[in-house]
Amino acid sequence: MTKKVYTIQQGFVKAAKFCAYQERTQAEVKQRLYEYGLWGDDAEQVITKLIEENFINEERFARTYAGSKFRLKHWGRLKIEYALKQKGLSPYCVKAGLEEITDEDYEATLRSLLNKKIPQIKAEDTFSLKKKLANYAHSKGYENEWIWLIIKEIIP
Repeated sequence: MTKKVYTIQQGFVKAAKFCAYQERTQAEVKQRLYEYGLWGDDAEQVITKLIEENFINEERFARTYAGSKFRLKHWGRLKIEYALKQKGLSPYCVKAGLEEITDEDYEATLRSLLNKKIPQIKAEDTFSLKKKLANYAHSKGYENEWIWLIIKEIIP
């Protein structure tokens, strides 16, 4: 069974639907175009048209991605930054995405995460409790400065 190969116009229509469903990066769209049998200049032509018609906007993607990962999954800036870089976004777009997170929201979210985690941790002493909390927050992508600032406040 052979795969259907799409024309540039058909590829554009399918890619536009793909982008309309949710924000996408150029790399994701390019991969989808390859699956449609569009390569090289044909794929680039479709991507250019998608950018011109605002179906693809990587800054908008970065802002949406960073904001949603922070609000829904409570990821820290380090984890979000790494994920955006893995998606092949420019440093400008990564920075724009991270600007979606205010310091006030960041601190409140980290404080809430740590307060919810305390009852779940089995620790023999205060030192091990603090260490386990810090490891948890670090795994969520929060910076050490923020982590220790809040741990010192909630566990004297």
